[in-house]
Amino acid sequence: MEFDTVIVGAGSAGCVLANRLSADPAHRVLLIEAGGSDWHPYIRMPAGIAKLAGHKRFNWGFTTEPEPQLHYRRLWWPRGRVLGGSSAINAMCYVRGVPQDYDRWAELTGEPAWSWDAALPLFRAMECNTRGADAWHGDQGELGVSDLRHHNVLTDAFMAAGESFGLNRNADFNGPTQEGVGLYQVTQKNGLRHSSAAAFLAPVRGRNNLTVLTQTLTERVLIERNRAVGVQVRTRGASPTRIEAGRVVLSGGTINSPQLLLLSGIGPADHLRDIGIPVVRDLPAVGENLQDHLDICTLNAATQPVTYDHVNVVLAGLQFWLTRQGVGTSNAAEGGGFMRSRYATDARCDLQFHFVPALLDDHGRGRLPGYGYTLHACVLHPRSRGRIRLRSADPAAHPLIQPNYLSDADGFDLLRMCEAARVSREILAQPAFDKWRGAEIFPGTLASPDGDFTEFIRSKAETVYHPVGTCRMGADEASVVDPQLRVRGIEGLHVVDAAIMPEVPTGNTNAPTLMIAERASAWLLADN
Repeated sequence: MEFDTVIVGAGSAGCVLANRLSADPAHRVLLIEAGGSDWHPYIRMPAGIAKLAGHKRFNWGFTTEPEPQLHYRRLWWPRGRVLGGSSAINAMCYVRGVPQDYDRWAELTGEPAWSWDAALPLFRAMECNTRGADAWHGDQGELGVSDLRHHNVLTDAFMAAGESFGLNRNADFNGPTQEGVGLYQVTQKNGLRHSSAAAFLAPVRGRNNLTVLTQTLTERVLIERNRAVGVQVRTRGASPTRIEAGRVVLSGGTINSPQLLLLSGIGPADHLRDIGIPVVRDLPAVGENLQDHLDICTLNAATQPVTYDHVNVVLAGLQFWLTRQGVGTSNAAEGGGFMRSRYATDARCDLQFHFVPALLDDHGRGRLPGYGYTLHACVLHPRSRGRIRLRSADPAAHPLIQPNYLSDADGFDLLRMCEAARVSREILAQPAFDKWRGAEIFPGTLASPDGDFTEFIRSKAETVYHPVGTCRMGADEASVVDPQLRVRGIEGLHVVDAAIMPEVPTGNTNAPTLMIAERASAWLLADN
């Protein structure tokens, strides 16, 4: 088989690329996905998110190495393994970040195309916002962005509590200002989850020049004379197959893209030799610069059964499938907010909140007794950096994930995480929750009587699912890809996904990843 472009990974970025590149009928595109179809009620119904974090059919189910600053715990890292990737299993929060994020990317790369002034038109062009078009939003694009059709009474209490704490009510986190509390807009259309696969891939699956392979693991990129000429894949345990291509684009995400580069002999030479992989290109930055938003959850019991802990799933399901209304349309993390804490180092917010009107512990994989509510809080600009490395030369083996949370030399990340926990507790103590508030579950005794949250953070902090940066773009030769996302030293090989971000944005990462793919598509089309 031979194609003009092979895209590895049908996730947030890959589906956009497949749509845009196959728009040229003379250009043959192959999209390869390790997972399967996204046609499942848990994915279509937004509230199905409660079942997706631990669902092996749709989830890579990664686990980190023991984290030294978190009592050597191994953290659960769910990532989408299905058409749509993590956009098919996430909480659907549509958050772009702030202009300073993109201007910083442009500064670090020397590429004006990454600036906010260049990014905003792409965001607007991709978006079909139910609020209509304005200076910040579009309504003619493929991606459905909607207000929530349903939210819980406790989410109203959270927003009122945020206001009494001192934050402003904010109706649009993607508008003129990000700071404040409010309801998240979500990637939904007509009450259904609108993943990247639903928005960008499904409408063009019928194109004759677009082929989609599912249940197919890409084992390595084929490289001859420093040029990518195709990929080696394996479908459902069959023998390896060679697929030739004019170019290869990796869109596997922050974990899988560096893993595939390493399996292909591109990365730190010493590490590759240790694993037994012939060195094709000594590129030490591959897998480095791993960043993530570490998250801490404050949990309170509720005195009344108004939460989502024990919903009648039969009635909720019937209401959803018949009317596209009700609790079935909830994304769980209905409300949230952003704030500049006393430790903010620039004009951007440094803390983000997600409020869930249910008891959520261990990513929802276990159930706590009773009723309650959860406030997530994360530090938005961590200083700590981690890495991805191979465990072995086996393409089916999960890589080594070493986030190195709270490892910054001055302890600033831990200080800010403690501040996030302190603010969370204070917000949940506001009068708006008096009617519903039961006993505090976490931090409880994990916080010291004098208000030290260090043990709470080390014992309970987890990922909030925003890893980026392991194939960093930059103008310097030490970066993995150049500002146009071409892998250094290898012709015809590109990385287009969250792995290329030099710094994690101020918020959720799905919308920025879609924009990256839109930007890259224009460059790739120009090279056709």
